[in-house]
This record gives sequence, structure tokens and C-alpha cells, in this order.
Amino acid sequence: MTDISLRYILDETYRLEGSSLPASTPRAQVLNLAILGNLVQGPQHGYALRKALNLSLGTFRSLSYGSLYPALRRLETSGYIESHEDPTIPGARRKRITYSITQKGVAYLDNELSSAGPGDWEDGTFDVRFTMFSSTDSATRLRILEGRYARMLERREALTLWAETALRHADSYITELANHGLAQVSAEVEWLERMIEAERQNRFPRVAPGTIWSKRSTAGTKGSRSTRANRNYLKENQ
Repeated sequence: MTDISLRYILDETYRLEGSSLPASTPRAQVLNLAILGNLVQGPQHGYALRKALNLSLGTFRSLSYGSLYPALRRLETSGYIESHEDPTIPGARRKRITYSITQKGVAYLDNELSSAGPGDWEDGTFDVRFTMFSSTDSATRLRILEGRYARMLERREALTLWAETALRHADSYITELANHGLAQVSAEVEWLERMIEAERQNRFPRVAPGTIWSKRSTAGTKGSRSTRANRNYLKENQ
């Protein structure tokens, strides 16, 4: 929700550490959640998964294969996902691996989506959690929205003071940058107020993880993994 200039101002940017990133770091945990949130919609190969993360989640626009595949290996080792080797495609130089979420992974994801803490309304993590709000219960959604709202109010106050200080020192460029950040935060505050009001009126019911994919996939060809609901796929391959 917040662009790179504002994150730079407040020095709250997460940094990718590639394959050396420990699984216990907040960045790795957010990446794990984003991967599972995508795979619960249906099996995907690495290229498609990376593309989905890059297109839909601003946090991972710079996600490299050197960061994605170690995360996939960690999740597979933990039993949250499993990999399958696709039949060789004519002309392909290498075999394509498809990843799917396991029942253990679905249970883990459901548990994660039903809880929330201060880290869930910080930059990056909030974006990931918000993309999975359809599978999150209303009370948890509201807690995350209210937490983000409080964080943005604090940020707006800090930026206002910074802009006033820059103005007193007659630095027009810093003033412009501060005002730019202030406008972005103010816009997000207004948006959050609307979202919180809508959530309190319970306009957005929860959908269980994988349900949207399941409804969309039931018209697929019988026996085809790529067009079957992910939950059916899991049951048949246990």
C-alpha cells in the first residue's frame, strides 16, 4: 500500500537475503504464507508461482528464484507442500516441477489466517495478509485493519512533524518528499476507515481456503490435475 519512497523515509523496508535467509525471519515467514496462500488455490510450477507473487504482491516484486526455491524446499521438508515431476514436454530442456499444498499445509495456513499480531500490520506483511482476507475470519480481519490504521495514524503524525521541520529549514525538496509521503499515508488512512466500517457491518463473509478455486475448477476435465479442485487433488493423492 505504501510506495518505495515512503518506506525509504521511514527505513522500514524488508530486504531479501536470497538462499541464506533463515526460515525464522519475518521476511521468510511472510514469504511462506504468500506461497501457501497461492498454492491453496491449486497446484503451480515455480515459474507460475513466482509470476503470481510478482504481479499480485508488491512485497515480492523483486523475488528471485534464488529466494523462491529455497523457500519451497523448506516448506516441502516441513511437509506443508509436495512436489511432482510433470511429464516431459517435447522440446523442453528440463523437467518441470509442480508444487501443491498438503493437508498439513492447509491446516497450517488456516491456523495462521485465524491469528494476528503487531507484525501483521507492518509494511509488506499487511499486503500479504490483505490478499488472503477472503479466507480470514471477520474478527481477525478487523484486528489487522485496526492495527494498520493505528500504525498509519502514527506515521502520519511523524510525517507531519517532519514536513514542518523541513519547512522551517527552507529545504523545498525534503518538504516535497515529506508532503508526498504524507499524502500517501492520508489516503491510506481514509481507505482503512472505509474498510473498517465495512468490516464492522460484516459485508465481507469468510471463505474457507481453497473454496474459490474449488468452485471455479469443478467444471474442469475429469482426471486432470490442473483443472481439479485442490482439495480433491489432495484427497486422491494422500
